[in-house]
Amino acid sequence: MSRRVADQLTIVLAGSASLAIAMGVGRFAFTPILPMMLHDGTVDLTVAGRLATANYVGYLVGALAAMLIPKEWPQTTIIKSALLLTVVLTALMALPFPTTWTGLRFLAGVASAIGFVFTSGWCLAELTGSTASIGSAIFTGPGAGIAVSGLAASVMTALSFTGQGAWTAFAVMSAAISALIWRVFRKPGRDVEPFYVGKARTSGRVPRTEMPMFAVAYGLAGFGYIVTATYLPVIAKNAIPDSPLLTVFWPLFGISAVVGSLLASRVRKSADARLYLIGSYLVQAAGVAMSVVWEDAVGLALSSILVGVPFTAISYFAMNEVRRIRSSHHARYMGLLTAVFAVGQIMGPPVVGAIFARQVNSDSAFALALGIASITLVVGAVILVAMIVMFPARVHHRPQER
Repeated sequence: MSRRVADQLTIVLAGSASLAIAMGVGRFAFTPILPMMLHDGTVDLTVAGRLATANYVGYLVGALAAMLIPKEWPQTTIIKSALLLTVVLTALMALPFPTTWTGLRFLAGVASAIGFVFTSGWCLAELTGSTASIGSAIFTGPGAGIAVSGLAASVMTALSFTGQGAWTAFAVMSAAISALIWRVFRKPGRDVEPFYVGKARTSGRVPRTEMPMFAVAYGLAGFGYIVTATYLPVIAKNAIPDSPLLTVFWPLFGISAVVGSLLASRVRKSADARLYLIGSYLVQAAGVAMSVVWEDAVGLALSSILVGVPFTAISYFAMNEVRRIRSSHHARYMGLLTAVFAVGQIMGPPVVGAIFARQVNSDSAFALALGIASITLVVGAVILVAMIVMFPARVHHRPQER
């Protein structure tokens, strides 16, 4: 293995690990820990929804803040700060002060978004000139983080960990991984014009309605998956309460997300990205509905896979489509889409809470919430179909690098 390839692999692994901490712990560790906290009696589903919403609001704020951070600030310093903050905030969740948990989850969301944005940007810049599949491999991090956190939570559940013990364990694991990759983030970073799918508009009038329609479609994706992503272990516990497979579905979701991100990096780059998005939306819609119509271990496993595979692929395709729609100032519009996606996520837990307040039992409440989420994804796919008809894309093969 050449020195250059080894350096690229190191960057990919460090970037993936950083995203695993930012997303797998900073955002989604709460999901596999929630059943432990419910068992401990430290939260109920109403409080859990509030904590989840606080984290998603924090992610929105972090995405907006990332757009405002001066370009002169060293990217690697920001990445390290986000890693350190995630470790500290995760550890503080282990303290028996429930009144602070909402604020802690909010700040964890802020750190998660900033860590995601700057880790992605720095790694892609450092990997300029490498093959596209190598660069996109860093996006296996969120799925890997979810899978590892889910497997770790499974072991903790078997060992009768409390919620406090689980938060402590996740903080220790995050600190150890951060220490391993700390030295990789040492360069200040550099600008790079990222690869985009399709032919960018460089001249002529840009339709005013195209970007708003795309933003709405992307925001619907944020709402469509978040009910499953927030409550999957709880849904499984309600559906098959005595099954030994209860802790399997969340890691399966994460593993599927890793597979999806790898598949997304291998698709034909000359095709319209909206076609891939439509397929991803419909697959995820089927996965969300699957847990309602097939309420056993097989149905939940298929649901985890079908929701997980498009999880990071949707963001990958959407960010490339932004580069095509807005060839100039695309970073600004990427921030806009991230914010709209976050708004969709924020709406998820309150909708579930409102449904629970009006339904007789939790099974019917989750069924209604998941049905609404599935329909939302289908509506998003319909909007994308309409965009293909209204705004045809001129696509071409990316020129070969010399």
